[in-house]
Amino acid sequence: MTLSKKFSPFYNLMLFYIIVSIILRIVLIFHPITQSSFGFLDIVKIFGFGLISDFFIFVLVSGFLWIYLIFISDSKYLKPYGYIFFGLLVALLLYVSFGNTILNEYGGALPAIGTAFIAIKTILFGLLLFLPKYRSQIRFWLFTFVIFLYVVLILQNGISEYFFWNEFGVKYNFIAVNYLVYTNEVIGNIMQSYPVIPIFTALFVVAGLITYLIVRRSKTYIESIPTFVQKTQLSGIYLALFGLSLLAIPFLSAQENSPNIFANELEANGIYKFFLAFKNSELDYFKFYKTLPEKEAYALLQEQIPGISGETSLRKIQSDATENHKNVVLITIESYSADFMKMYGNDQNLTPFLDSLATKSLLFTNLYAVGNRTVRGLEAVTLCFPPTAGESVVKREDNKNKFSTGNIFKQKGYTVKYLYGGDAFFDNMEDFYTGNGYGIVDKKTFTPEEITFANVWGVCDEDMYNKAIKVMNGEAKENKPFFNHIMTVSNHRPFTYPNNKIDIPGDAKSRDGGVKYTDFAMKKFFEMASKQPWFANTVFVIIADHCASSAGKTELPVDKYRIPAMIYSPGYVQPKHYTNLMSQIDIMPTLFGLLNFNYQSKFYGEDVLKTDYKPRALIATYQDLGLIKDNVLTIISPKQQVKQFQLTLKKDQKTAPDFQIYYDQNPLIKERTDLVNQTISYYQTASDILKKKKYQKIN
Repeated sequence: MTLSKKFSPFYNLMLFYIIVSIILRIVLIFHPITQSSFGFLDIVKIFGFGLISDFFIFVLVSGFLWIYLIFISDSKYLKPYGYIFFGLLVALLLYVSFGNTILNEYGGALPAIGTAFIAIKTILFGLLLFLPKYRSQIRFWLFTFVIFLYVVLILQNGISEYFFWNEFGVKYNFIAVNYLVYTNEVIGNIMQSYPVIPIFTALFVVAGLITYLIVRRSKTYIESIPTFVQKTQLSGIYLALFGLSLLAIPFLSAQENSPNIFANELEANGIYKFFLAFKNSELDYFKFYKTLPEKEAYALLQEQIPGISGETSLRKIQSDATENHKNVVLITIESYSADFMKMYGNDQNLTPFLDSLATKSLLFTNLYAVGNRTVRGLEAVTLCFPPTAGESVVKREDNKNKFSTGNIFKQKGYTVKYLYGGDAFFDNMEDFYTGNGYGIVDKKTFTPEEITFANVWGVCDEDMYNKAIKVMNGEAKENKPFFNHIMTVSNHRPFTYPNNKIDIPGDAKSRDGGVKYTDFAMKKFFEMASKQPWFANTVFVIIADHCASSAGKTELPVDKYRIPAMIYSPGYVQPKHYTNLMSQIDIMPTLFGLLNFNYQSKFYGEDVLKTDYKPRALIATYQDLGLIKDNVLTIISPKQQVKQFQLTLKKDQKTAPDFQIYYDQNPLIKERTDLVNQTISYYQTASDILKKKKYQKIN
């Protein structure tokens, strides 16, 4: 077999991908949104460097095709190897179907997907093994299906890049990454916005015709399967190209440096742009959102946050009383909506301990999470900073040496730690917290004897709290105050926990069980903590990281952001219901106020107990940025869009207690321009401060 025939599937698919890329670039150049002219050098770079980049990208994404092709053979079906392989596949299928695998630990649709994949692989291997007369036909149709998948994906990517350009005038950015996070909402929007059935019908018809042509030109590969030596040669060439691609793609991306932004975007490869957006986790506020003149934006921020001056959020916090260096334990609870608790209207008695503790605490009854992911909650209580567009600062490369709550405690002589029952490598937590001066206590630090139960997310909350008590007992002996931030894990899918702890079995995989066990474990923690000598000198802050669900009828459903929060310190913090509107970013500055701390602050969060505090809350997704103020929700979004909603109490809530507040959201009839500008000032200045790296710690 000649080299060209050995490479025929790669060559023909690559040629098709290049043709699609050329057509797409031509279409985008003449698209009405591309309001620019291009010089000769621009055109050379767009179609020269651009197509070379496309070639190397195809080499990378064809890795699965290479794996599929090199494993095509007849020898693996010979006795006894074929029967051994088939037996192993059957055993694996039985294990994932009936055993407790890591897929079952995670829950959701993953076990079904994994089982289906292995079942299909087992069935196909069995057909090829036991039906040797039909092996060629079966292999032909499998080969055709693989080619068809690649053709569909290439066409689908081309169509997606066109529609994305049609919306935003750029190749993929973090908005495209965001679409993968909010799959249900995005699919719903696509179904309502475009003629989906005709588009996909045409897509599959065209893909079928192209697949027919490519298979006809490539079927020599399966009609005369390469030998082991030929596959080794094929693999050597492919792996060499793969390695070269890893070097060439970043180099070519660096050449996208024209002063003409459209030329840079057209030169870029969309798939690589998607990868960079995923990796960098940022969305350029100034490119996609409505802005104000810089001085005006900061002037508006000064009106909303008392004490700051200039183009910064820096201000001096001064207390009239003596500082109190009590120990502080901050517990952020995984996925804990306010409406899990009885006082917020729940009648299932899921949180008896927290309901009881709330009556003895300073309870914040009208507090809203900034986002709907754990990293957003961690960012809020650690940096006290607005949720800027794109991914949380926790997951960005520039996430170290920030001005943090831990930094304030360290300045006061505290020992500072982050405690997490799972592996802190997850969600970049370890990188973020170690980079900001925290010590890490996570699953890696547990001895086997300290783990009584664990699932895919980590040890159960009881084990984490037992470890926390040991850590704090050790810290107390150092004669220094300590600040420990504990992140729980048990109230997370698959909602598994030790049996015989609550009245819902630990293997029922019930969200109610997860909530109830989380409450049970916290009760055990406080029972242990109350017996320790450091307890009387400790302040406990308990707050959720985000709600259990964020889906709603609007971009930012306010009720899906309301979370419980309380500060508990018997004899020091008086029990009270604080009913004013506030944000998750305010909880730690409020604690610092209770401790009478004097410090320089860069926080956007405020001490809500001060008389000059102006009630407001900040809530967001990765791209929709909102401000709640004066019973109005203002949302700014990409493409310089602005929406406003009037928040009115639902009819059956008008006579409810102050902590049972649920809203209807209706479009505002007349725009509140003042609130639009205030919303812009929060998010524009926050984005500017991060961009200019002005949110660094103060030494």
